[in-house]
Formats: sequence, C-alpha cells, structure tokens
Amino acid sequence: MKILSNISLKPYNTFGIDVKARHFAEVTSLDELREVLKNSYASELFILGGGSNMLLTKDVQKTVVYINLKGIEILEERENDVLVKAMAGENWHEFVLYCIDHSFGGLENLSLIPGKVGTAPIQNIGAYGVELKDSFESCTTLDVQTLQLRTFTREECRFGYRDSVFKNEAKGRYIITSVNFRLSKKNHRLNTSYGSIDQFLEEKGIKTPTIASVSEAVISIRQSKLPDPKELGNSGSFFKNPVVSKEKLEKLHKEFPEAPFYVIDEQQVKIPAGWLIDRAGLKGYREGDAGVHTKQALVLVNYGNATGQDILKLAEKIQQKIWDMFGIEISPEVNII
Repeated sequence: MKILSNISLKPYNTFGIDVKARHFAEVTSLDELREVLKNSYASELFILGGGSNMLLTKDVQKTVVYINLKGIEILEERENDVLVKAMAGENWHEFVLYCIDHSFGGLENLSLIPGKVGTAPIQNIGAYGVELKDSFESCTTLDVQTLQLRTFTREECRFGYRDSVFKNEAKGRYIITSVNFRLSKKNHRLNTSYGSIDQFLEEKGIKTPTIASVSEAVISIRQSKLPDPKELGNSGSFFKNPVVSKEKLEKLHKEFPEAPFYVIDEQQVKIPAGWLIDRAGLKGYREGDAGVHTKQALVLVNYGNATGQDILKLAEKIQQKIWDMFGIEISPEVNII
C-alpha cells in the first residue's frame, strides 16, 4: 500500500470535480486500513467510497482513505430467506445484480443507484418505494480510535429518511467495512406501485412480475431520466424531498392544485422536490458548466469544468427560488464538503 500526495480526486467523485487530496491511500484489506489509521499522517481522515453522494467544493487537506474492500459471501441460508454479506468496496449496482442472479429478493428497486455498498447505510439509500433499511440486518465497522471491529444492528443505525447514526453521533468515528442483508428466496414482496414501474410492466406485457423484471423496469426508468455520471458529472438526486404538514399542503394546493404528494402519516406529507424545481421553471437551467438536468430537475450536473463552488452556488439559488415561490425549504441530499 502506497501513500500518495497531491492526488486529483476527479476520478473518484461522480460529479467529476477536480480537487486535490493532500494524501491518498487505497485500502483493500482490514490490515491495510488499520495500518493507515495507526500512522501519524492519519490524524485527519477523509473516508471515500464510491464518491457518488458528495460535492467537493475545495481541496481536501486530509488523508483520503479510499475503501476498496471486496467480496460477497452467503452467511446463512434458510428455506425462505438468506443472509448475504457484502464488503464495503463492492459496487452497489453490481451487488444488486448478483442478488437478482441468485434469486435473492429485496434490493431490486434499488438497482442502478451509484456508489458502493459501504456508503449505502450512511445515507439509507432509497428509490421507488424501497429503502436500504428494509433489507438491512447489520453492518461491521472499524472504530478509528480503538481499531476494534464493532457490529451495528438495524436499530442501532437509527435509520431515517436519507439519514443514519453515521451522519450524526457516529460520524467520523466508524468506518463501515461490510454490510449484511436479509433477503427473500421465494414469495418475494414486490413493490411496483411507486413511480412508473407498473406502467413499464404493463407496456412490456408482464402480468406476473419477478424481481428481475422489477429491476429491469427500475433500470429503464432511471436511464430515461437520469444522466450516466460517466458521461455527465452528477450525484443523482441532489435534494431531499421536503416533508411538510398537511396544513401546508392545503395552502400549496390553493395556488398549485396539481402539486403531487405522498402521505407519510396523519400529519405529514412528502412533496417531490423535483416537481417544485420544475414548477419554478428551473429544469434545464444553466449557469456556465453548472446546470439542472434537462430531464430530471432533481439532478444537478457538471457539463464539464464546473467547480464545486459553481454547483453549490447554483444549489443555493434553487433553494432560495423554491422558498420565495412556495415557502418550502429544500435541503441537499448530498454531502457538501
């Protein structure tokens, strides 16, 4: 393992932002990870996974530790379900496809989400009516202070909407090294009602969907709406969908009766942030190389040479416009660094 200096992080973040890391280390084993943590240059760390849920706005004056631990293992297999362990450096989408190929159900709605397995619990990634926590059983972490392994159960992770203990009390203290998922082997509970999945299946003439056909639908829908980070720098959904009171929804519907929403409970609803941005006339809006995607207003993109500050400035402008127009505050889903 080599410790490199003054390394560009452009290949390591899906926005394609060209900032530099003071030090950079790629780790492929727990021993290498512990070695990095033991050394003096690791007094300040920046843990990097898939680089898919962050916006880098400046050079990183820390030791960047790129987690590239690999491996998938079946820990336990029963008649109806299976416990699968995936190391933190596994590509998320490839892991989902592995599960589908083995007829393991539960993650199919999370197909084509960029990033790696190890960062997925931090964000409690979700899409099309499913969240990671629905199939999550536990994760193994390395304590950066004691260098000891610790297991977090689902309850201990305190999952919320795009949130977890790793974004709050445990932030910076633990590095996720592997994640265990409890997945179904038969009688899969398919979720096809969210988004356009049912419509896709109907158009394809699929009357009895499988986890593979649901995954195919999700991939097709995402590809039709979301740009490929390899072709156009982006971090997927940039903003969280805001949660508002039903009273606020009633006021919104007086002026915008077409405003969509999803019921959370008796008091709260979720408004699609993409609809708010689109309705504000910002879909396709562009300032230099920083822009709002032409097909999905929830996605901010780097058309080539935008800096992190350029993207952040655009995001703040969007937030202000949504507040002025709707009186609703939208917050970034990505981590601003």
